[in-house]
Amino acid sequence: MKKPKMLIILTSLVAMLLFIIILGVSVGTLKIPVSDTYSIIIEKIFKLEPVNETYYGVIWKVRMPRVLMGLIIGAGLSLCGIVMQAVVQNPLAEPYLLGISAGGYLGATIFIILGNSVISIFNGAGLAFTAFIGALFAAISVLFLASFKSNITTTKLILSGTIINALFTAIGNFVIVLSGTDNTISRVTYWMIGSLSSAKWESLPLPTIAVFTATIFFLTQYRILNTMLQGDETAITLGIRLNFYRKLYISLVALLTGILVSVCGIIGFVGLIIPHIARALVGPDHRRLIPVAVLIGGIFLIAVDILARTIIENTELPIGIFTSIVGAPFFAFIMIKKNYHFTS
Repeated sequence: MKKPKMLIILTSLVAMLLFIIILGVSVGTLKIPVSDTYSIIIEKIFKLEPVNETYYGVIWKVRMPRVLMGLIIGAGLSLCGIVMQAVVQNPLAEPYLLGISAGGYLGATIFIILGNSVISIFNGAGLAFTAFIGALFAAISVLFLASFKSNITTTKLILSGTIINALFTAIGNFVIVLSGTDNTISRVTYWMIGSLSSAKWESLPLPTIAVFTATIFFLTQYRILNTMLQGDETAITLGIRLNFYRKLYISLVALLTGILVSVCGIIGFVGLIIPHIARALVGPDHRRLIPVAVLIGGIFLIAVDILARTIIENTELPIGIFTSIVGAPFFAFIMIKKNYHFTS
């Protein structure tokens, strides 16, 4: 791809991102004119006295953290999807392939069922903490199983992820059957589908730093990721230590996915479809693919969140429902209309 075309794509995506952010903080139960939203953002940036205190409070205390969280989660899941698809050389790979979602589900289930009366030392961060620990433990289990007595291979990774996913999901369901109530079951179900409703300013720094750092790191690894897509034989011939890089990349993806799952629940389909949409635009070269996919992922999740909280008046639907409803047909359209290849 020529540089001018890539520059046009990036510029267009940044413009779309800015527009969708302003739209995201403008719409909701209280509709705020876009012009007023723009003015309030400018007032905040330049530390001016806000003209409309009501609009200012809604935008900065409620909607802006949520929109920015959507940006970070969408970007992070898209990045994880790209790396997983390269590591296991499978176009159907996604961030939850390693059983991470099942680990997060088990951790969240244990916390919700046991309740704050038992796990009170974490205060409001208890659910996020236990979900993260569960997700991380699942990923460690997959790595141990896939590397036991031999080097990691793509087949062993996929099979190990399937085993851990089934095991952790079964344990979580067992806990619910033993001790669940109507209230706790509904809370677990809502967490499973994913939501940005709990986003706050104080919950933004950790996922933001994690996604930004991971994006910069994997941008420096684009040559290795490109080679991985060509298959194990090609990578070994070129002198790449596949076992080392698989463990490294999977560990980082597991850590990042665990952080994302802990703050918003399980939001499916983003890490699967966004990398393919990005490839349809810029091809399989990860030097171009990563920044484009990160931007598209952020735009996509903000847009879907807008739909989830506005399509039915005074009702907020879990965002995970819409990522599948919107994502599946769009993915089908890309597969049918765009003639692109997973590898170059």
